[in-house]
Amino acid sequence: MAVEQDEVPLNAIRVFVTIAREGSVTRAASALGATQSSVSRYLAVLQDYLGTDLVERRGRGSQLTEFGRLFANTVAEPLDTVCFTTKRMRRRNRSDTNRIVVRTSLSTFAYSFLIPNLQAFSAEMDGVIVDVISSLSPPNSSDNFDILITRDLTVIEPADDWEIHNETLVCVGSPNHVMGKTLSIVRSMPILNVTSRPDILPTWLRAMNLTASDMTSGARYDHNYLALPAVLTGKCLLVAPEIIVSDLVREGALHVIPGSRTPSGMQYRAYAVDRSDNPEIARAFCRWVARLCKKAAIPEASC
Repeated sequence: MAVEQDEVPLNAIRVFVTIAREGSVTRAASALGATQSSVSRYLAVLQDYLGTDLVERRGRGSQLTEFGRLFANTVAEPLDTVCFTTKRMRRRNRSDTNRIVVRTSLSTFAYSFLIPNLQAFSAEMDGVIVDVISSLSPPNSSDNFDILITRDLTVIEPADDWEIHNETLVCVGSPNHVMGKTLSIVRSMPILNVTSRPDILPTWLRAMNLTASDMTSGARYDHNYLALPAVLTGKCLLVAPEIIVSDLVREGALHVIPGSRTPSGMQYRAYAVDRSDNPEIARAFCRWVARLCKKAAIPEASC
């Protein structure tokens, strides 16, 4: 751990910034996955290099000295920039160069709309393989993906982005139960609840000039992809994003209640991150999915 007299101890600086953020050597050691003695040695190296104390004992605890606070405030942001930029520019050198990873927070969109159409993109791009993963967690620069498709997450790293879809809601049901019916059917037929999208029903009811007392609440499901089989086979209704039921409506498996279409105010976006190993394929995918979404609208005649 010894350093040359004029060599800046960068590892020791990183450890000290962690001490400053965590508020103690013990918590810094836990955050770094290191031993407390190792963190203390790095602190001693930096103090020796700077020629002054950075941390002072106060009773059973410790706190930064005035110089320590000044130093931490000065170097923390540049250090973050260096780490962030290094992660962003890292190349993983995948052995399979004809492959991309699409990450999405929209599981039903992926299940019902995106994945069934991936073969078309693969054929367009000479057999490129598209891996799809879903996660509701905010992405970070160490996650392994080329593209993020989301409605509610943001990318904090450099990326090209596309507005791919402005979400529209429709009320659907099995043709056997709703064909020829008007919007008044919502007063007698239960509407399924999707707990992962608690915003949908209130938004739709307001747009239809209805209240919760005007409808019958049906069974609850965690996600729209679980509710879809229920509305396909049961005597019930589902208010859902148009894009996830569009193929089922075209096939005649579901019918849209006339006059039930309304914007939700939600926007789907696709991000192609700069650090992708296959940036051109990633950008081509984003452009392709934007075109695909534009074709998904259900014709008015079907509503």
